[in-house]
Amino acid sequence: MVLDSDPVVFINWLRPALFFFLQAAAVLGLVALVGGFLLAAFRYGPALGGDATYRMLKTALSDLVSLSPRRIGALARLAVQESLRRRVLVGFGVFLLILLFAGWFLDTKSYDPATLYLSFVLTATTYLVLLMALFLSAFSLPADIKNKTIYTIVTKPVRPGEIVLGRILGFSLIGTVLLAVMGLFSYFFVVRVLNHTHEVDIASLKSTPGDTEGGRSGRTTLAQNHRHQVTLDADGNGSTDIAQGHWHEVDKHVEGDKTTYVLGPPQDLLTARVPAYGKLRFKDRAGRGVDKGINVGNEWKYRSFVEGGTLATAIWTFEDITPERYPEGLPVEMTIRVFRSYKGEIEQGIRGVIVLKNPTNGRTSELKTFTAKDFSTDHMKIGRKLSDKDGNPIDLFDQLAPSGELELWLQCIDENQYFGVAQADVYLRARNASFGMNFVKSYLGIWVQMLLVTSFGVMFSTFLSGAVAMMATLASLVLGFFTKFVFEVAQGTVQGGGPLESFIRIVKQQNVTLQMEPGLSTDVVKGADAVFMFFMQSVTSLLPDFRQFSTVDYVAHGFDIPADVVGVQFISGLGYMAAVFAIGYLFLRTREVAR
Repeated sequence: MVLDSDPVVFINWLRPALFFFLQAAAVLGLVALVGGFLLAAFRYGPALGGDATYRMLKTALSDLVSLSPRRIGALARLAVQESLRRRVLVGFGVFLLILLFAGWFLDTKSYDPATLYLSFVLTATTYLVLLMALFLSAFSLPADIKNKTIYTIVTKPVRPGEIVLGRILGFSLIGTVLLAVMGLFSYFFVVRVLNHTHEVDIASLKSTPGDTEGGRSGRTTLAQNHRHQVTLDADGNGSTDIAQGHWHEVDKHVEGDKTTYVLGPPQDLLTARVPAYGKLRFKDRAGRGVDKGINVGNEWKYRSFVEGGTLATAIWTFEDITPERYPEGLPVEMTIRVFRSYKGEIEQGIRGVIVLKNPTNGRTSELKTFTAKDFSTDHMKIGRKLSDKDGNPIDLFDQLAPSGELELWLQCIDENQYFGVAQADVYLRARNASFGMNFVKSYLGIWVQMLLVTSFGVMFSTFLSGAVAMMATLASLVLGFFTKFVFEVAQGTVQGGGPLESFIRIVKQQNVTLQMEPGLSTDVVKGADAVFMFFMQSVTSLLPDFRQFSTVDYVAHGFDIPADVVGVQFISGLGYMAAVFAIGYLFLRTREVAR
């Protein structure tokens, strides 16, 4: 998995997020209070307007304190019944059809089929559930008001807040049940499709060159559009190489005069690896310590690049390197980006070296050469018994990391080529977590997104018609997925300018890297874009960043979803739901139907 930002730390995130939430709530509350007073003063005069605003605020606080769980539960049950009447189960039927015909459209020859299938089922589930939540929540309340069925509710002792909260909980409950069933079907679909085995091609087995103990090597039969190379020891047991992101154990079985080789299920195909990150620093081409590497363009936003054929180095310092934690050596994994300053042999990869170093006395291991795999994870196992740069044997834990601290030095050795790295791009595979639990955590992220869309849909439906409420909710969802882009445009870090400038460039077919001709018209365009982007930035900053709730990449690429990410998702979701509920209550409270 290639990250585009550093992993979130919940404790570091919580304090500024809580401060922003309280600040935004205070500002919006003040704006609502002042706006309500001005509107009431315009209609009734300052004195009566102030009295009406005071009574409205007093009634609102009384309503929120006096919410009845029994009435909320009854209204939620009505929302569930309404959802079933609207044939919400059709969405689940569509999901089953997608799974049924998925094999027609997915590339079974993919280099990494687990990533392909997991990305497919998680993305399809997300879209279907969010669309279902959008239509249910946006059209329900306006339809009841239009059909006047809402009057059978408001004539009873039901508060507006209970109506809003009951709708949110009811639609969320039906969405939760459907999401759980979709998750169950998705899990068994992925496991069943990816589970496979091979047979050893007996005719291909030959003695392994240089192996004096009787080892043999060969290959497996073809299955799911791939085969493996097999390495067996003198007893006939062994393993395969890694193909399509997995490998198999091989066991020898003897029954009478018949010898067979049985391959186990695929290993590392559906995993949830837990990485241990180190602290990153750099050295420039002259070997001097620097904060960052070289800027090669847009990648500078997150990654730094080290120049090949020089002393430029990326150095990670890892802690807690002990034989108890890594009894079989260091499992190093890398997702290095490659930048070519010239094409060269395009089929030939860019080479690099890794060196392990004792940070106390400077003793280093021998160079370990590798070829970078751009856009994919490179696995490297470093054993305990190593050699130093002079060829003398050394022990990984005794000589290189006696205090548990170890440095990993990474260099590119091809001249005028570059390696791009960030702190999370090189890590140690500390352990494997449960894939099933990781799959559940990914669906929890989809669940929070569904709750947010439902809350926004109900909130907009309290004062807008069904179609308009749906479009407003959809706009909030789309802007929530592109908050980063909106902020980059507003800050001027995206080439091409704002919307108006971009439109003019399209009409004139002008390159985004060229400056517009100076003059009054250019100043007017840039000024209009600045005003518009300030407004867009202000609106977008109040919307949830829906990208943070998506953990598809974690699961699809075999990484355990950190507890910090789950914590951020839940706290963010609860905060936005509380704010949206309060806004929805105030809008419904001001409508004639709720009085």
